[in-house]
Amino acid sequence: MRYALFGGFAIFFEVFPKVIARAAVNPSKRTPSNAHSFSISMSLPIVIADDSLLARKVLTKALPEDWDVAISYASNGHEALAHYRAGRAAVMFLDLTMPDMTGFQVLEALQHEDLNTFVIVVSADIQPRARERVQALGAAAFVAKPVTQEALLPILKEYGLYA
Repeated sequence: MRYALFGGFAIFFEVFPKVIARAAVNPSKRTPSNAHSFSISMSLPIVIADDSLLARKVLTKALPEDWDVAISYASNGHEALAHYRAGRAAVMFLDLTMPDMTGFQVLEALQHEDLNTFVIVVSADIQPRARERVQALGAAAFVAKPVTQEALLPILKEYGLYA
């Protein structure tokens, strides 16, 4: 089980094989002498939701290289929610300005569905009102674009998402 604390509340991540982890057989370990050997990878499922392909690439490059994650991408809010509902979003990096469904609307939907994902808003909208609104809607953190690893690491470490 994984816990992260913010705002006096514990965010509880239960590790279910079909939701959080994915098992992967390592073919290099499968030889005639050890045909029953395999390794299991426990990757943390994350979603990067941004309508800009470039922004998704920049955020992906800003993630720690040794962070064991399974990344899903969304170009709008509807896709982000689909990944969440499919169990592929223990952590969601969410842009606020997207077509069809904004990041604010995604946060409202997540709040309505009991918000059991850890949301880090990544946006160029750095106005104090936007920050206050996303925090009120349950986002754990806010990172200004362009995202850098130096900006992300302290947040990931603070909430126990990366050691």
